[in-house]
This record gives sequence, C-alpha cells and structure tokens, in this order.
Amino acid sequence: MAASNTQSSGFTKHEREAMNARAKELAAEKRADKKRADGEKAVLEAIEAMSGTDKTFALKIHELVTSTAPELWPKTWYGMPAYARDGKVVCFFQSAGKFDARYATLGFNDTAKLDDGNMWPTSFAIVGLTEAEQKLIVDLVRRAVA
Repeated sequence: MAASNTQSSGFTKHEREAMNARAKELAAEKRADKKRADGEKAVLEAIEAMSGTDKTFALKIHELVTSTAPELWPKTWYGMPAYARDGKVVCFFQSAGKFDARYATLGFNDTAKLDDGNMWPTSFAIVGLTEAEQKLIVDLVRRAVA
C-alpha cells in the first residue's frame, strides 16, 4: 500500500470558520465606529445650534462626559445631547432655550447608578459651571457608569 504524501495547502475548516468570525467582528466594529461618529456629529450639531450659556454649558458637559466615561456613546435624544450605554441613555443635557426655561438641566435616567437610599436627585439645574460644578458632574458621571 502506498501512503499518501499530499499535504493540503489550504486552511482547515476551523481556520476558515475563525477567519470568517473575525471578518464579521471587524465589519461590526467598523459599523459601530461609524455609528459612534454619527452620534458625535449629531451631538456637536445640536450644540452648535444652541446659543449663549446653553451652548457654553453643553460644550463643557460634552467634554466632561466624554473624557470621564468614554464608554458612553454620544447621541441626540429629543434633539438634545445625550450619552448612552448599550443604546440606553444614561445622562443628557437639556438647554434652557429649547423649552423657554429659567435654567439648563443635566439629567440622569434610571440606567445611571446614582441610587442613594430611598430618594436621590436625577436632574440638576445649571446656571453656572465653576470648577466645583464641573467636579460634581465628573463625580456624578463616574457614579452613573460604575
């Protein structure tokens, strides 16, 4: 009996499956990066449409949230800047001008982990953003995503 000395120069079934899985992962990552970039663009456009202190506050909050919790994805929510995890909004900015309100608002949805006893604030009026308020925002965002 003659032994077969032929060797396959192709990939094994398992190697092909692994390569196909990786190609799908890369395509999904590319779509996710595009979606994140689209969300970032939409948020910056929403902020650009604001005026006065609303615009100043929204820009600073955008900077604080994205640098503190880069895992949150920027998106617009009811036309306002928002930041989400797994598609669910964790926190958002609401301009005073859009709703003819006395003050802008930084709000947190129930996906934020701000629980503290039987009652805790989830919405904060903003009339100024000194270092103290900026530190509080950073602390709140850290707690919200912890």
